[in-house]
Amino acid sequence: MLDKSLGAVRRLIPRRIFAALAPSYHWSLAFLAALIYGFPSRKIKVIAVTGTKGKSTTTEIISAALERAGRETALSNTIRYKIGDESFQNNYKMSMPGRFFAQRLISRAVKEGCQYLVMEMTSQGSQQYRHRFIDLDTLVVTNISPEHIEAHGSYENYVQAKLNIAANMLKSKKAVRTIIVNAEDGERSRFLEIPVENKITYSLTDLEPYSVKTEGLEFTLAGRTIRCRLSGVFNLANIAAAWAALKIEEISANDFIDAVESLLVIPGRVQKIEPPTPTVRPMDFKVIVDYAHTPDSLEKLYQLFQGSEIIGVLGGTGGGRDSWKRAEMGRLADRYCSKIFLTDEDPYDEDPNKIVADVAAGIATHPPQIIMDRRQAIAAALAEARPNSVVLITGKGTDPYIMGPKGSKVPWSDSEVALEELMKLLNSWQSPIVA
Repeated sequence: MLDKSLGAVRRLIPRRIFAALAPSYHWSLAFLAALIYGFPSRKIKVIAVTGTKGKSTTTEIISAALERAGRETALSNTIRYKIGDESFQNNYKMSMPGRFFAQRLISRAVKEGCQYLVMEMTSQGSQQYRHRFIDLDTLVVTNISPEHIEAHGSYENYVQAKLNIAANMLKSKKAVRTIIVNAEDGERSRFLEIPVENKITYSLTDLEPYSVKTEGLEFTLAGRTIRCRLSGVFNLANIAAAWAALKIEEISANDFIDAVESLLVIPGRVQKIEPPTPTVRPMDFKVIVDYAHTPDSLEKLYQLFQGSEIIGVLGGTGGGRDSWKRAEMGRLADRYCSKIFLTDEDPYDEDPNKIVADVAAGIATHPPQIIMDRRQAIAAALAEARPNSVVLITGKGTDPYIMGPKGSKVPWSDSEVALEELMKLLNSWQSPIVA
């Protein structure tokens, strides 16, 4: 609530003046929040995860494995917040919560006996100093690729925002601080230059031999062949990142493996939508909801389902941001999809028709169907499904709203809407009962 009130005051200050005062403003709020709640992160182990992709999934895997090993955890990511056994959806449209919310969450986790906080940290959170006065034990860096370029002004500024999270570890009061970096990422050396006590790298080779299938992953750990329901090489990398973080917490391979094998789905991440009960006619196509909202993540998702007819439902990223990637996402849909449905996503104050037109500009060979009502677009895509088709609904994942002009928002769930429209379709297949 205090974050919102201060935000309202901030909007009354002329933009040029606020830009000059912003660092002091953000630092002061971060310090005040930590002071009010007694610097709670000093009283709990904190594992943070940053990067362009895979943050939420990696935090979920880490938290699940810690729980399997009998450790009490708190969790903060794009999908949800959790303290012990209590979990609630993240409805704030922020992957990293505001300063007062975050410190209150950490304080409550400490009071309720949690031993670990596992927290997603973002570049935009770093820009607003939301990471300050959160003392980290471990920072996992999943990967770095272009995102939020317009918000940061350049790719270099975006990377620097991530590096600021790592550099802030030098202010952490924790005795042993660890940075874990993807050895296959092009920016790895810049993070490994931060002078903390432990520097660890991980890669897909840690899980070799492995195989990636649409129905799940098979990989090797501690001499065992592991099978899990998570899909895609990107999730294999997330598993490797989580394992690197948990080894230093002395989590056994058996507990880690049990946790990974038990994870049936991460909401909004390659989430398979299926009818809750058997239908009259077998469902011979797949429906997937995924958060993919960058060109790289979209391409990796499409590649996972190569060999099937892909029917793509996508928007064009949020309004007023990252317009550079819209045409590229259209080109990717054109390359991998046999049918394309372009629809509304989160236009904010930008004309949604212009956003979709920007995506369509990258499409040359598969003329898209433009259906601005997202529900209708999903329904139309499902109606086109054939045996061996996969309908990929991308861009929002677990986002709880469609964001419109002047701060308006409409409650939304891609997974719920997809299931509702799927059930309508499946029910329409049933033959009427003849007396």
